[in-house]
Amino acid sequence: MSDSRQLGKTIDAKEAPVVGPGERVYESTKLAALFDELVKRGHPANEILRNVSLLEEDVHSPKTRISLAQLMTACENAVRLSSEPHLPYRIGASIHISTYGMYGFAILCCPDFRDAMAFAWRYHSLAAPLATIEFREEKGFGSWTIEPNTRASINPRVYRFITEMQIGIHISLMRDIMGAAFTPDHVSLTYSEGDGFGLPADLIGCPVHFGGGLNRIVFRSDWLDQAAHLGNKTTYPMVVALCDNLLDELKLRVGIAGEIRAFLLRDIANPPTLAAVAKLLDISDRSLRRQLRQQDISFRGLLDELRAHIALKYLRTTKLANEDIALALGFSDAANFRRAFRRWTKKSPSEIRTE
Repeated sequence: MSDSRQLGKTIDAKEAPVVGPGERVYESTKLAALFDELVKRGHPANEILRNVSLLEEDVHSPKTRISLAQLMTACENAVRLSSEPHLPYRIGASIHISTYGMYGFAILCCPDFRDAMAFAWRYHSLAAPLATIEFREEKGFGSWTIEPNTRASINPRVYRFITEMQIGIHISLMRDIMGAAFTPDHVSLTYSEGDGFGLPADLIGCPVHFGGGLNRIVFRSDWLDQAAHLGNKTTYPMVVALCDNLLDELKLRVGIAGEIRAFLLRDIANPPTLAAVAKLLDISDRSLRRQLRQQDISFRGLLDELRAHIALKYLRTTKLANEDIALALGFSDAANFRRAFRRWTKKSPSEIRTE
């Protein structure tokens, strides 16, 4: 076994569709967890759901499908309504493996814990992801890296809320999988300690470090060497097949926009034209435009959405100069990139770096 592992790298755009923020394709389980925690603390339902475009009676309905934008709006409402320091972590910790249906059941059925980590990463697109995640194992330690999505990156408090909620989810799920005694070695965060939200070190059971380069949960690899008592080598392939079907259904719900995003991401610096994408899809330009109109999406809007996401990731996680980011995104110079970035986010690149 090598000293360094990167699990789940076999996933590709075809298997995991690139879902847009406004597409209602996810179950409402995460939103319901947030809703329940805030109601428990006395906040009115109509304020929790302000601008979410969802009725209270639909929050827990198995028929309800929500978008990432709706879930993000609910998180923004939570930030507005509550200053309770540990709220995001407690919301995350209230989410258990059973919340995730077949995806969660498949994780429990994994024959060993390393398979469980790989599976959780590989099929994360089924879990209404507000952040990108990555699992690594090297030099005797495993780690999950968490980076909130584009919209969260624009607002520092929402970024912090999403990060800490996701850490709560991860630790809760790891304890469901590996036992209640699971404790990370440490948690590191990109931002400073400051006021407002914060992780409860006593509940996490480990030190929390601030001002690092990545948001990470780090734990000893020894945890992955334990026997997976709920794992089942017979059931596992069957539930993996069911999750593959769920990914296929997700791709169908996302429609043509998901396929276009996948094509654009192959070379965002030199993106194909609409005509080139239509040719790749073996349809006419006119038909492609019609299908996009039916989804209330434009080709330019899809390209801007992806460029904004990538730009925010570079600004938050690297020290690349604006000129280099502009080049990576296909802009002729940094000035054009800065103008486009302000149009996308209402902020300048320097403001994002400062935050």
